[in-house]
Amino acid sequence: MADMDADTAAHTEPSVEEEEPFFSNLDLLLFSLIVGIVVYWYMSRKKPEPIPEFKKLDTPAPAARETSFIEKMKKTGKNIIVFYGSQTGTGEEFANRLSKDAQRYGMKGMAADPEEYEMAELARLSQIENSLAIFCMATYGEGDPTDNAQDFYDWLQEIDDEDLSGLNYTVFALGNKTYEHYNAMGKYVDKRLEELGAKRIFDLGLGDDDGNLEEDFVSWREQFWPSVCEHFGVEASGDDSSIRQYELKEHTDLNMNKVYSGEMGRLKSFEVQKPPYDSKNPFLAPVTVNRKLNKAGDRHLMHVELDITGSKIRYDSGDHVAVFPTNDSAMVNKLGQILGVDLDVVISLNNLDEESNKKHPFPCPTSYRTALTHYLDISQPPRTNVLYELAQYASDPKDQENMRRMSSSSPEGKALYHSWVQGACRNILAILEDMPSLRPPVDHLCELLPRLQARYYSIASSSKVHPDRISICAVVVEYETPTGRTNKGVATNWLKNKLVTDNGHKSTVPMFIRKSQFRLPFKATNPVIMIGPGTGIAPFMGFIQERGWLKEQGKEVGETVLYFGCRYKNEDYIYQEELEEAEKKGVLTQLNVAFSRDEEKKVYVQHLLKNSKEHLWKLIHSDNAHIYVCGDAKNMAKDVQTALQDIAEELGGMTRTQATDYVKKLMTKGRYSQDVWT
Repeated sequence: MADMDADTAAHTEPSVEEEEPFFSNLDLLLFSLIVGIVVYWYMSRKKPEPIPEFKKLDTPAPAARETSFIEKMKKTGKNIIVFYGSQTGTGEEFANRLSKDAQRYGMKGMAADPEEYEMAELARLSQIENSLAIFCMATYGEGDPTDNAQDFYDWLQEIDDEDLSGLNYTVFALGNKTYEHYNAMGKYVDKRLEELGAKRIFDLGLGDDDGNLEEDFVSWREQFWPSVCEHFGVEASGDDSSIRQYELKEHTDLNMNKVYSGEMGRLKSFEVQKPPYDSKNPFLAPVTVNRKLNKAGDRHLMHVELDITGSKIRYDSGDHVAVFPTNDSAMVNKLGQILGVDLDVVISLNNLDEESNKKHPFPCPTSYRTALTHYLDISQPPRTNVLYELAQYASDPKDQENMRRMSSSSPEGKALYHSWVQGACRNILAILEDMPSLRPPVDHLCELLPRLQARYYSIASSSKVHPDRISICAVVVEYETPTGRTNKGVATNWLKNKLVTDNGHKSTVPMFIRKSQFRLPFKATNPVIMIGPGTGIAPFMGFIQERGWLKEQGKEVGETVLYFGCRYKNEDYIYQEELEEAEKKGVLTQLNVAFSRDEEKKVYVQHLLKNSKEHLWKLIHSDNAHIYVCGDAKNMAKDVQTALQDIAEELGGMTRTQATDYVKKLMTKGRYSQDVWT
């Protein structure tokens, strides 16, 4: 632009004697300025930003999680490691008891979650002198490992060339005889370790929760330790005094924003919710429906709906929803009164073993009130180890003697524990009320009580129909004990009181999903036979909804047959309207209902199976039907299995052995699934 102006001026201005320069001073100035800007821009674009030098701070890097249990044992001088596979906390509790026992026998033990460590290191355990691995393995569902032992189970299945010949081991299995695959996980670990060359130093222990799991464990444990002493040539110290695992710290000036108020994992996770949601990070689902299902009777059967909108939670029909209940505030207050403690004092219980992965028995810092409300199980009869540890605080020598006797494996001790604690359904509050001389420090009690566990319910809805809703069907537990007290089920009474709005606020339930193998067949054309009395109907409500949805999509759907049982038609025929509507629409091709107490002779679901045995046998034997059983494991599930064996024997022309094998083969093939409980 400057050049053009100069040129124009040369042609329009009058001629002068001396010739003017081609560029004026202003032109040169402007040109220089433009060139300077271009050069500066180019140089600054190319020149890297100088990196300022900072003095290096000697701050430690975030500690990586220690996955080598060998290195940890060497560092801490431990020679016994107790791994646990635990779903409800009992396996972990037993592992902690065994690891504490070691100290009484001149050894040092640690409890360990197999999910947190590299289990291939078992081959290196022989590097530690007089070392021993103990496995407390619970069986979950239909012979499955617990969630935290799944990776360990997979590893044991995959390895064939591992040499575990230097490994000393023993196994205590936790199970229930009413289930088809009794103690399957413990038996598998015991057998597999032997196959890989490990040395079993004591017999496999079998704990039966249908009988007396605590008694089984105590009896096994009392024979186990003398055998360990003999094997390693050590002697018991004879020190039977209580061994504290945690020390108390009271906080007086702590910022309350740093105090746990019921969260399972991350502090303030209930205020700022972040997916994914699991057992350490549950989702607070608003309650949108809470209604009583039964029309009459003294029981309370309820249908609760949880809203999972925006949570990114996904579920399938047949999955379980886990909820974290809280204890009754009246019980918590009474405990505080009896022990003479200010429940709102903020405390931490810190592990005396600084190297332990488990720094606290529950999230800390927190108040005694929060611990007893959200984190500790105060409703179940306490186990013998709790009585043993608390005995020292009984001022009456007779009370002290009785508590120690109940903790032993002697026949008299077992009988006393069974009658006075278990038979009488005495929880810790009842024991303190009935034993006035027993007044333990509240911090030691909090250390000993087991964790309050999540409760699992079969989901009573289909995500195909209700993607943002999860339904729960449950019966409220409430009964009178032999001592005249009223005991209430923790979770069902807590759920019952979860009103849709409570003082203008939405009620919420901390929850997460546990995947299940209880699945509808992949092919919708396969017939489905569902057998579930009472609240055992829960997963089948989801199945029926899903089969109806498939029909609406124009899919060909096989026969859908339901066998449901209740007491009285006019009292507890739950979901009657929904079931009859499904039958009317042809979603349910057969609705068979047994009313056990409306008839002179009691009729149950297993009787209905035999009433339609010809059609049932055709569906199973010829049409590739899938059978589903949900409800009571102890009686109903066994009776149903027997009825199906009878039908196979009669209509299939089989011997009893063949009929039994036939039904078992259906289970193996995934065509006979059970979702049962005791």
